[in-house]
Amino acid sequence: MSTKPPCRLCGHALEEFVSFGPQPTANAFLESSDFGSESFCRLAVGICGACAMVQLIDEVPNEQMFHKEYPFRTSGSAGARAHFEQTAQWLLDTKLADDQSFVIEIGANDGAMLGSVQKAGVRHLGIEPCGDLADICESKGIQVLSAYFDESTARRVAEEHGLADVIFSANTISHISYLDSVFRGAEALLKPDGLLIFEDPYWVDIVAKTSFDLIYDEHLYFFTAGSVRDAVARYGLTLVDVQRISLHGGEVRYIVAREGAHQPTAALSGLLEAERAARVTELATLERFAARVSERKTALVGLLQDVAAQGKRVAGYGATAKSTTVLNYCGIGPELVSFICDNTPGKQGRFTPGTHIPVRSPEAFADPYPDYALLFAWNHQQEVMANEQAFADAGGKWILYVPEVTVA
Repeated sequence: MSTKPPCRLCGHALEEFVSFGPQPTANAFLESSDFGSESFCRLAVGICGACAMVQLIDEVPNEQMFHKEYPFRTSGSAGARAHFEQTAQWLLDTKLADDQSFVIEIGANDGAMLGSVQKAGVRHLGIEPCGDLADICESKGIQVLSAYFDESTARRVAEEHGLADVIFSANTISHISYLDSVFRGAEALLKPDGLLIFEDPYWVDIVAKTSFDLIYDEHLYFFTAGSVRDAVARYGLTLVDVQRISLHGGEVRYIVAREGAHQPTAALSGLLEAERAARVTELATLERFAARVSERKTALVGLLQDVAAQGKRVAGYGATAKSTTVLNYCGIGPELVSFICDNTPGKQGRFTPGTHIPVRSPEAFADPYPDYALLFAWNHQQEVMANEQAFADAGGKWILYVPEVTVA
């Protein structure tokens, strides 16, 4: 008799509702000499029957995903750069107005947010475990600590730098398995009226759009306002506000304070009510989501096979972590997608994890243009299509798979 795995937060049994089979490390783009030596982990998602936290069943060690050669650069997208410049300005205008203000960012990446804070002369500290990214921050004059954030790191920072007005994080908290230590660390590091502010993919949007490719090894948790509220309450913290964000296909910014320090807003009450109405944590809803995922797989593979049978050429656009899930789940290799173009230098000249499709520079996209482009970077669709108008003018067509498999 099989035993259901426990929830990482409360220990209650998880109920699995979708599986994508064995998957390689999502951002581990390969040299040809690496073929045959990849490690795979079963990618499956479950929900806790007690605290309703949606999470991966299995996990990959942090060191295997986040290391010195981690390729993702926040500043690679104009949309992302603009978002984090606006975020920094919002913090500077509202939360960091005092000349003694201190902000910490968990997962500073290449300094897209803290760069603006640093230029404003506000005291700050980026916490970034990936060595190359920490080096980039330092080269910009950003103060950075190369470490994983947990309670121990938080207490060390509090002792050396003092307490923080704001602890900010984007697309990082959902990656960390030991949320108990993260929230205890935040509680130890915040000033009495300080705020923990983090933004991550929103489970409700993933379900609504069937954006299944947002499920990959780095995303251990898929938050709702309800699950975040219940999780932080275990550690003397309270979810007091939420903000919807369009970045990355739909995110929520969660604003968390010490218990009693700030009053919950009407926006939070409204989102909690919307979640209850959508029933996004009920097993029947999740099973329907899993069925739609399977339908998308069948439709996408069928379309690509039809295009190949016509002798047409397909290239991918955006060698994203998301593409790893799509390619491996659907069994799409170089016979269906000849190459993928991407503007990240660390990915160019390499091959996609598991499926070994070549990754080339954006210049290769027009040399010559393919007949079709499979858009893996669909969360930047408007930006990409505007930049590649010449492709459409030449008769090229885009293949999309979120929210439906379509040709545009």
